[in-house]
Amino acid sequence: MATLALGVLGSTVGGAVLPSIGGLTGAAIGQAAGALAGRFIDQALFAPSGQTRQHEGPRLKDVNVSSASEGAPIPKIYGRARLGGQLIWATPFEEEIITRTQSTGSASGGKGGASGGSSNTTKTIEYRYYANFAIGLSEGEATRLGRVWANGNPLKLSDYSYRFYKGDDAQNPDSLIESREGAGNAPAYKGLCYIVFERMPLAEFGNRIPQLNFELFRRLDDFETTIPAITLIPSAGEYVYENEELIKDLGNSVSEPENTHTHQDGSDWDVSLDQLQTDLPNVQHVSLFVSWFGDDLRVGNCALRPRVDNRDKVIIGREWLVSNTDRQTAPLTSTHEGRPAYGGTPSDETIISALTDLKARGLKATFHPFILMDIPEGNALGDPWSNSPAQQPYPWRGRITVNPAPGQPGTVDKTSTAASQLQAFIGTANPADFSVSGGVVTYTGPAEWSLRRMLLHYAHLCAAAGGVDSFLIGSELRALTTIRDETGAYPFVAALKTIAADIKTILGSSTKVTYAADWSEYFGHQPADGSGDVFFHLDPLWSDANIDAIGIDCYWPLSDWRSGSTHLDASLSNDIYQLSYLKSNIRGGEGYDWYYASEEDRISQTRTPITDGFGKPWVYRYKDIENWWNNPHYNRPAGIEEATPTAWQPESKPFWFTELGCPAITFASNQPNLFLDPKSSESNLPHHSDGGRDDYIQRQFLSAFIDYFSP
Repeated sequence: MATLALGVLGSTVGGAVLPSIGGLTGAAIGQAAGALAGRFIDQALFAPSGQTRQHEGPRLKDVNVSSASEGAPIPKIYGRARLGGQLIWATPFEEEIITRTQSTGSASGGKGGASGGSSNTTKTIEYRYYANFAIGLSEGEATRLGRVWANGNPLKLSDYSYRFYKGDDAQNPDSLIESREGAGNAPAYKGLCYIVFERMPLAEFGNRIPQLNFELFRRLDDFETTIPAITLIPSAGEYVYENEELIKDLGNSVSEPENTHTHQDGSDWDVSLDQLQTDLPNVQHVSLFVSWFGDDLRVGNCALRPRVDNRDKVIIGREWLVSNTDRQTAPLTSTHEGRPAYGGTPSDETIISALTDLKARGLKATFHPFILMDIPEGNALGDPWSNSPAQQPYPWRGRITVNPAPGQPGTVDKTSTAASQLQAFIGTANPADFSVSGGVVTYTGPAEWSLRRMLLHYAHLCAAAGGVDSFLIGSELRALTTIRDETGAYPFVAALKTIAADIKTILGSSTKVTYAADWSEYFGHQPADGSGDVFFHLDPLWSDANIDAIGIDCYWPLSDWRSGSTHLDASLSNDIYQLSYLKSNIRGGEGYDWYYASEEDRISQTRTPITDGFGKPWVYRYKDIENWWNNPHYNRPAGIEEATPTAWQPESKPFWFTELGCPAITFASNQPNLFLDPKSSESNLPHHSDGGRDDYIQRQFLSAFIDYFSP
């Protein structure tokens, strides 16, 4: 039938488009060609009963591999680079022949088959090709391999059999190369970083070796080996800390990865922790940040709650649950420009996964319950710091305060109302209000979303995970620790002491506990109200038996740099990166020797020396931790020093820099506490910075601190 149909079609087409050749008309030529093609189809479709039809896929005629470019240079990288490399070894492609046979038949005969149920056989032959090859990447020892691209698209290495050689002088020959070349004939390529692929399937690359690019990392110096501890963020993201690879069900038989976005081996958590331990080989301690969200800067109105970023998200095999709250009952994070402003709170099950994996990796863990303020633009919340009917969007947690705030007309600071507003935020949840079963923490206490509920929940969760090495009871709540009641006492500081005792009860005395104070907060309270008051307001906490260290989120300025060569610091250093210059400002410069009394003074560089009139200028020096640590502390109400010191015992406890760093932005060491986040009212550039990227100043800032304080 196909012979007839294609013969007629060929005659028609041939008569229309082909000329007469050797006496044959175009129609005759077309009819013959069509009939020939039709016979092949007829034989395939309607072969006589009992015969075999054969289909054969494409086959390469040449399975040899092109060689590398003779005399091509070998690059030497510093830092991070993307490069293609050179083919340095390969075998001919391996051919695999896949034959499949399928029988078809008819029970009672029919077209193409005789009666009696005889069958035909279809034989399909497929050719698959695999490549064994090695690519040389760079001279010298690399730190690690990052991402890989094939023909410009991300390549997931875990889908292939490969071995990566860093290029050290001790590396041995690759097992595959040695097996093919023979013992003693395979080079070890000592001093050359290279990668070997074994039996890479080539079908998806058109049966040829793809054009490969590699992201390669190499340490510049020994800086990375000096870092002993690191903070782990983002703190928000429902499954960002999950060790297991999870799949999100999008419905209609469609799914996508939830926590695998790197095209490298494992979940995002696994890849990150593997990179951490490779890049920073001497890290021993990780501080895990986990966020609940505050919704109001007015402390009496502020609830702290876990949130989700999507009400309809379905994770196969997992349910999001945090402190009796599931996906349907948890509030949603706000949106910014049509997207969630934050990721949701990490699920409790994910936290246990993270803490378990940290321990398995030999890393000590600090648990850091963190507060993010989810206050979007266009809110109708009264601002305690001004007369504005709306609060600034996405502010710093250090701005949570009483309403009205200190310094504002009608402030409730130094009144019993202040203590009442603080108590609503602190809450009344107790350790006995929580129970743990199968890794799930259940709360049965008062219906409150308070600081105590948040902290005690996570203490129980850490216990369920097998414990942690240390636990933070808050961080940078500067505007709360400085609030006073009608007696002049600091009720929030007293509340932190009680919380510390409860955490010790849950986690045991071996878990170290502290509060991570802001660098402008830890050393004392000197209100700018003209009173002359100087109070070591956190001393009751620092001296408490349940507090093991003085925690500081340390963002001291280490420079006062400007463009040009006429500014004052230009006489101290050739440039902002000079390590000796930055180190000299750890125990010197702004916050130690002098301060700027106004923004106008900063612009003109009019520096006011730090003095106190008592021969103890360290009282006002936030950088002078040595004298703060070495000396007894005397409060000065109305500027008059008391005769009896506080409970602080000199040299009794160590300092911990619970956070340390600066952004990778020009002149970042001028004001390292700032960051860029367009949605946040806190977003800003360091003094005199143009906002350009500068990785080196970040590196030098950290180097200065580590070098100064080690050992």
